Amino acid sequence: MWDPDVYLAFADHRNRPFYDLLSRVGAERARRVVDLGCGPGHLTKYLSRRWPDAVIEAVDTSPEMVAAAKERGIDAVIGDLRDWKPKPDTDVVVSNAALHWVPEHAELLVRWADELQAGSWIAVQIPGNFETPSHATVRTLARREPYAKVMRDIPFRVGAVVQPPIHYANLLLDAGCRVDVWETTYLHQLTGDNPVLEWITGTALVPVRERLSAEDWERFRAELIPLLDDAYPPRADGTTIFPFRRVFIVAEVGGSRRSTG
Repeated sequence: MWDPDVYLAFADHRNRPFYDLLSRVGAERARRVVDLGCGPGHLTKYLSRRWPDAVIEAVDTSPEMVAAAKERGIDAVIGDLRDWKPKPDTDVVVSNAALHWVPEHAELLVRWADELQAGSWIAVQIPGNFETPSHATVRTLARREPYAKVMRDIPFRVGAVVQPPIHYANLLLDAGCRVDVWETTYLHQLTGDNPVLEWITGTALVPVRERLSAEDWERFRAELIPLLDDAYPPRADGTTIFPFRRVFIVAEVGGSRRSTG
């Protein structure tokens, strides 16, 4: 179960990639802007300010996140991103830190580029840190008893479906888009007790928490702490540097055809 409050504990750090992504979208006006994987809606509200005349459409798979978004005044709905189809007036599609949960997301990007009108924009940010120590320690611990039996089918290798940036660039260029694709590794300076554990509790550990009893969940967290401390030792000033790689994909649909025509 996704917990909006836990997710927002590091809102300042998690928000920055969203703004970096949107800074590369060139749509001056929009009729409809869609936020796929809107989460608790705190960033969806920015879309309303960026495009004040647009209808804002928000979708998330988590009932808890949709409820939190509705509390912020966002007309969000529960839905599977794989089933979403753009309405004819859709001018901007945004998906921030959500599509990595969808193994076939590359195919979705191509499908959306085919379904959207020329001049529409797709803007996607995908975490690409699944081979880092934060996730490797979770996988290692999850393979041990008493956890392995209840967690063997969790797709801990979800990161394998996040491709290098050039893969997405080639796909969308072949789909006739004008593309801007890059990657960035942020060095987040975290504070507090066990900050990396708290960070991944709001994301990577969500499926783990769903499988474990309350007692086993607390034991799992306690066993993770020394592993994460070894991987991310706190500095003398109390901060912990947490590298986080992200892949950014911005595409103007039909842009390459217009620019060469």
